[in-house]
Amino acid sequence: MKKDNNKLKKIGAWVAIIILLLACCMPMFFAFGNGENAQSYFKASLAVAIMVPLLAYAMWMVYKLLNKNKKVADSDMENIIFDVGKVLVKYEWEKYLDGFGFPKEERDRLAKVVFQSKTWDERDRGSEEEEYYIEQMIKEAPEYADDIREVMRRSGETIEMMDYAETWIRYLKDKGYHIYILSNYSTYMLEKTQDELTFLKYVDGAIFSCQVKQIKPEPAIYQTLLNRYHLDPEKSVFLDDRAENCEGARKEGIHAIQFESFKQAAAELEKLGVK
Repeated sequence: MKKDNNKLKKIGAWVAIIILLLACCMPMFFAFGNGENAQSYFKASLAVAIMVPLLAYAMWMVYKLLNKNKKVADSDMENIIFDVGKVLVKYEWEKYLDGFGFPKEERDRLAKVVFQSKTWDERDRGSEEEEYYIEQMIKEAPEYADDIREVMRRSGETIEMMDYAETWIRYLKDKGYHIYILSNYSTYMLEKTQDELTFLKYVDGAIFSCQVKQIKPEPAIYQTLLNRYHLDPEKSVFLDDRAENCEGARKEGIHAIQFESFKQAAAELEKLGVK
C-alpha cells in the first residue's frame, strides 16, 4: 500500500510538471498567431501562465500546513520528551573542574561540596537566589570560599551542546512527533546557557525545574508536564540519563528510556516504532 501511494505521488508530480510546462509555453505559441483573436488568445494564455504556478504554489502551501503534524512513521508514540543534561548537551563538570588546576586535595573537596552535593541538586529547584546555594557550599568548605565562588560563577562552562542534538530534534519534528523538554536546570545555568540550546526553538514545550520549583524524580514535575501540554502518558516516551528519573516517569505512566548514547537511544525508540 505504501509503495502504491509513493507511485501515485510520483505520477501526480510528473502530471503537475507537464501542466506547468504547457501553461508556460502557451504564450509563446499564441504570440506567433495571425488570426483575428490572436491577441486575445495571447493575453489569456499569458494570464494562465501566471496563474497556474501561483495556484500550484498555493495548493502546495495548503498541503504542507495540513500535513504539518501528520506522522510519517507508524508508531503509537506521539510525544517524545527529552532531558537536557547528558542527553542533548554535554555536562562535563569533572573536566571543567580539572581545568582550574587545583591541588588534588582541594579539587576532590570542591567536587564533593559543589557538584556532588545535595545543594547542587536542590539548586535546580530554584526556590532560592543563587547566592543562597553558594553560601551553603561555602559552609561545607569555608577554607575554599573564593574558589567555590569562582567555580560557581563559571559553571555555565560545563555545558556544551551535542553535535547531533538539533538535527535529531528537527528530524523527529519532521516525522510529525511532538517534542518536549523536561529537565532539572538551575536558574543561573539557564540564564548562562540558554542561547546555546538552539534546539529549543523547535520544541513544542519545555519544563525546566527552576521555573516550576519542582525537580525530577518527584511525581509533581511529570504531572506538570502532562497537564500543561495535555499529553497522554501512554503515547509519550521520556529519555533521561538517570535511572531514578526514568523510573519516576514510568510511575506516572510514561514510557521511559535510560539514555546511554545517541545510537542506543535511537535503537530503543525504534523498538517503540519511532524511526
